[in-house]
Amino acid sequence: MSGRVSVFSSMRDCLSRPLVWAAAIAGLLASGLAPAAAQTAPAFNPSRANTGTLGVISGGADGTYIRIAADLANVLDGEDLRVLPMIGRGSLQNLRDIMFLRGVDIGIVQMDAREQLKAEKLQDSAVRRLRFITRLYNEEVHIIANREITDIRQLDGKKVNIDKAGSGTNLTSRLIFEKLGIKPEVTTFDQASSYAKLKSGEIQAAVYVAGRPVRAIAEFQTDGRFHLLPIPFEGEIAESYFPARFANADYPRLVDADKPVETLAVGSLLAVFNWPENSDRYNRVKRFVDAFFSRFDEFLQPGRHPKWKEVNLAADVPGWERVKPAQDWLDRAASARTSSPQVQSFESFMNNRGINVSAQEREVLFREFLAWQGNRERALRKTTTRQD
Repeated sequence: MSGRVSVFSSMRDCLSRPLVWAAAIAGLLASGLAPAAAQTAPAFNPSRANTGTLGVISGGADGTYIRIAADLANVLDGEDLRVLPMIGRGSLQNLRDIMFLRGVDIGIVQMDAREQLKAEKLQDSAVRRLRFITRLYNEEVHIIANREITDIRQLDGKKVNIDKAGSGTNLTSRLIFEKLGIKPEVTTFDQASSYAKLKSGEIQAAVYVAGRPVRAIAEFQTDGRFHLLPIPFEGEIAESYFPARFANADYPRLVDADKPVETLAVGSLLAVFNWPENSDRYNRVKRFVDAFFSRFDEFLQPGRHPKWKEVNLAADVPGWERVKPAQDWLDRAASARTSSPQVQSFESFMNNRGINVSAQEREVLFREFLAWQGNRERALRKTTTRQD
């Protein structure tokens, strides 16, 4: 024992001498006096590291997609599953990447994006190769313009940035302007560049389709010169999009406190490649689906993006087929829910108070109820542990 004490004393004395410190560590390892964990730590296994890895293509660094993908990684990463978020170039390009790019299994895309593949003669291929896991949230259409412009029709003939070709913003902007009969002079700068050009007067408006609140827009230094432009919900617009609204709480610098801004929204979804059943990549997707659906209440916790609260896992997407592992999970859950004590407790609560809401709102309330119940149970466990 005295020999061990002598070794550690020498180590403490030579902390300021790196070479001696390194030699002391080497001596410990050679003499078998190193901690057990250092001696028994398993070697890194590259094949195991790749077994459960999936690539998720998202969006630009300032948008909602990348934050949603980051939440997926933060919640779901574990010993048997790893999610790799990737910065993407928008919904249309994300669809191409899921279909053809190696390493991309899943992507976040707008619901109207697949229709644009017709122009590239990829529509039939997309129907075969693409499935969806779940519908996500609605993405709002932001149009930042000078306060002198008060009506979207005033953008006719003016320079308006609609983001890079292939992006969801570019796609949706063109469709909306076409449906409203407005013909702006479009530019295709990236979002960061468009804000600088807006301030300099090189362009008169900038469009960005993303789930509110968008950090880059909230932090846009307006100097009182700019605002978010309203978009009417009328005519053909109502066939493809949803009405939405920006409040002062969303963007204090761009929306007046007493005057919310009416706008449009487009749905988004989690798309996935249609891998052959029981193939390696199929099994990875299945592992992801099981983890994502089973732990969905964790996405509703504080610190996650508020858009998760809009997600209805069971919602259908017109024209899309759900991937088999997701449909199987939902079918099992539906069967189990009928006898679930949580469901019975929730239904009793709703009925006793006469709360009558839509099926989608009821699903959102039920998830919030489960999250509240989970938080309560965790708090009780902590209290019990402290008492013990």
